Amino acid sequence: MRSIKPIGRFEAEFSLPGDKSITHRAVMLNGGAEGEALIRNALTGEDCLSTCACMRALGASVEVDGTDIRVVGTPSFRQGARLNCGNSGTTIRLLTGFVAGKEIEATLYGDESLSSRPMNRVAKPLSLLGAEIQTTDGHAPVRVFPKKLHGAEVILPIASAQVKSAVLLAGVSAEGKTSVVEPILSRDHTERMLVSMGAKIAVDGNRVTVEKSKLRCVDVRVPADISSAAYFMALGALKGKTLCKGVGINPTRTGILTAFDRLGISYQLLNKRTEGGEETADILVEKSDMRAVELTQADVPSMIDELPLVALLCAFAEGESRITGAKELRVKESDRIRTTAELINNIGGDCTETEDGFIIRGKKNLAGGTVDSYLDHRIAMTAAIGLLASENGGSIARPECCAISFPDFFEKLGV
Repeated sequence: MRSIKPIGRFEAEFSLPGDKSITHRAVMLNGGAEGEALIRNALTGEDCLSTCACMRALGASVEVDGTDIRVVGTPSFRQGARLNCGNSGTTIRLLTGFVAGKEIEATLYGDESLSSRPMNRVAKPLSLLGAEIQTTDGHAPVRVFPKKLHGAEVILPIASAQVKSAVLLAGVSAEGKTSVVEPILSRDHTERMLVSMGAKIAVDGNRVTVEKSKLRCVDVRVPADISSAAYFMALGALKGKTLCKGVGINPTRTGILTAFDRLGISYQLLNKRTEGGEETADILVEKSDMRAVELTQADVPSMIDELPLVALLCAFAEGESRITGAKELRVKESDRIRTTAELINNIGGDCTETEDGFIIRGKKNLAGGTVDSYLDHRIAMTAAIGLLASENGGSIARPECCAISFPDFFEKLGV
């Protein structure tokens, strides 16, 4: 249990951990490429360390030194590897596609939370390429069997960067062309990294096509994770002024800024530049009077990880907000529709859970209270911001889960 006291006006500058999504991909793709790569400012939280461990188990050399990761790719992969993905949905979903393309047998498994998350959504599209994948009643453990893959067109019913990436990682090892079509464009870190590594890849709107390619290792400097920065940005909007430095602003990830625009939050993008193919900026956010918003399915993919935090901001905004088209939240580390609604209500807000989102009736002040993280890092971090901005503060049960993506989160906050 961690106690959080409320704060008055708050002003601070933050340098934040590297982007989790990019770190996963940099380790995985370089581990299967020719050569050696240095990944700087990597996120070394538990999820990304699971990816490192899995790539070692497959035969790659992966050395972690602080926030640097050195990867030497392996030309051949170990048969019969058992790959412990821990709590990381990104690891198990992307790695299922990666392994399917290597003509090896492997078993992928994880902790209790990971074992409750759906895996047929990855296994089914991969089967269109000829992959043979056996799930456990649609969940992990997952067994992948050696098969030669062929290109195919895969039309995804729901935009998902994890599923898209799994198919693309299999597709670069398949004979012929593999195309993935999404209803809405999801984050595109995999496509960008494949381009930099020499893959034969073409992007046309919501369609991505890859061909069999030999990848070469590339050095990567990982920008700060906008999903991590979002908590400090929200604190600035609620309590004063914050500056988050070197944050990745890839257009497929800036849904939080779209939400800020609609909420009426004042922010600036300073010192904009491009590093390693990813747009980066310093983000300055100042205290703002917020208004209610409506967010729909078209808005969701670019802010999927930040939606619990956006819902919290709506709880402080004037009027009634509605978030729809977010059913994907139900299959995260927790059922984030249920746990977000519970969080907001437990600290004095007014949030009604719907099948695919929330109805949130804003209040000027929230009293505070006790929140259970449900061992979901996004819920724990959102709760911390809500309690800091509340009148009386409160406490968070099982806050240690923040280490999954942000090991020193509470230290950065100073609580």
